Amino acid sequence: TPNMAIVPLADLSRFDLAKVHAGIEEIRRFNPQRHEMEQLSAIVHFSLDEGLAIARRDVRSDEFWVRGHIPGRPVFPGVLMIEASAQLATYYYKHYFPDLVERFMVFRGADDFRFRGQVVPGDTLYMLARGASLKPRMGKFDVQGIRNGEVVFEGIILGAPT
Repeated sequence: TPNMAIVPLADLSRFDLAKVHAGIEEIRRFNPQRHEMEQLSAIVHFSLDEGLAIARRDVRSDEFWVRGHIPGRPVFPGVLMIEASAQLATYYYKHYFPDLVERFMVFRGADDFRFRGQVVPGDTLYMLARGASLKPRMGKFDVQGIRNGEVVFEGIILGAPT
């Protein structure tokens, strides 16, 4: 059906999104990205029992991409939404396999991504990740991004420890 609403991986109204499960320093313990490539503002919910991680991304007007993507009408690049999802998936994977926490996670793929809305400076984007298939040699995650209650992207992230 055209324009059919996409079902979120989780109902965000069930969670206290102001609560911080892990701030930037805790995220850095698991993810190597730094400076302008850090794409998570905070982990707001994390539960291996539920198989769910939720991160917040505060999209600011002073970010490196704003000036050129697109001048006069900045739009958060889809490739950075994919990167943010991969960073959330890495955080989840390294908690699922704590013996692999020191290993570097390589990006193995992004499948079936669809972008359904724009994210602009001033927006808060919530990324959701659910482990679809988690093995010591490869992780596969269903991911989504939600802004203002609407799914703005969805896809599958693949990663592997090296």
